[in-house]
Amino acid sequence: MNSDADFEIFLITAPGLETLLCREAAEKGFREPAPVKGGVTVRGGWPEVWRANLEIRGASRVLVRIGAFRALHLAQLDKRARRLPWALTLRPDIPVHVEASCKASRIYHAGAVVQRITRAIQEELGASVSRDAEVRIKARIHDDMCTVSVDATGEALHKRCHKEAIGKAPMRENLASLFLRHCEYDGGEPVVDPMCGSGTFIIEAAEIAARLQPGRSRRFAFEHLASFDAEMWQRIRTSGSPVTPAVRFFGYDRDAGAARMSHANAERAGVDALTEFRQQSISELVPPDSPHGLVIVNPPYGGRIGKKKSLYPLYHSLGQTLITRFLGWRVGLVTNAGSLAKMTGLPFVKESAPVSHGGIRVKVYSTGPLK
Repeated sequence: MNSDADFEIFLITAPGLETLLCREAAEKGFREPAPVKGGVTVRGGWPEVWRANLEIRGASRVLVRIGAFRALHLAQLDKRARRLPWALTLRPDIPVHVEASCKASRIYHAGAVVQRITRAIQEELGASVSRDAEVRIKARIHDDMCTVSVDATGEALHKRCHKEAIGKAPMRENLASLFLRHCEYDGGEPVVDPMCGSGTFIIEAAEIAARLQPGRSRRFAFEHLASFDAEMWQRIRTSGSPVTPAVRFFGYDRDAGAARMSHANAERAGVDALTEFRQQSISELVPPDSPHGLVIVNPPYGGRIGKKKSLYPLYHSLGQTLITRFLGWRVGLVTNAGSLAKMTGLPFVKESAPVSHGGIRVKVYSTGPLK
């Protein structure tokens, strides 16, 4: 492995969350973090690639830029693709799969791009090709510039191997972490979710507070690359310092099955001692015996579960319960309609950019401490 390597690393996230992810990357000590459309770029070598997969909560995938060149026609693409340092990145004994996209370029046929790059890898390196390969090369041609990256992640980063049981319209862990960040959660306060579903917000908040690495329980595609150093990776994996938080985290749901499911997920994540899940309706919701903190909730919304107008009473009831019983607490509300947020009567002070969640554009509305 070349320990002196330095290249661009692209952390992918949902459009609209780039600035929040950039803040996370800066806090985690990654060099030159810069938000761009669809993610954040940082600089580093392979150890930083491994650490990004292990530590970054808000990213869905980590790509490594291994080359870029102009290509005005397929013959030029073929010639320049062969010059890329494939042997420094890929192993000849590990199958690969190539994907491509083209936009605003003289080369417009993505299938032809896949064919040329696949052939370059086969003939220059000797690697085989498989549609099911864990190692994936992604080529993007935009304005005649071809950027070639290797996917260092494999399965998307929200798959942390803890949440086996899920309910309807589950929240992805990487989105939950950035929504918590939008609400200024930093791990030092209790969190309540009155409609916890499969427990994602509560488990994510507990892991942040306990300083548990999100990728601690899974494997990654970079373990199949030529640059992989198993001993160094083991040192990086075990370098974290978990702590025992002074606060706890509470999830409630009117569905007893959801509460049981959340508890099982928390057990798999190793945070069951920090969390409490219980069957409970909104009308029964009261603050836990703890310092003030954050209430975050992802209720049903029109186009997701139920229709918008029929949900007005639910949002109104939720808002009145929080306003009357949770003085001093902040609130974060995820929904796809400003009219639903308004029905709560909560004094929202900011909202996030719209973000795609399950194909629906949602925002996070947040308050200051309720008075």
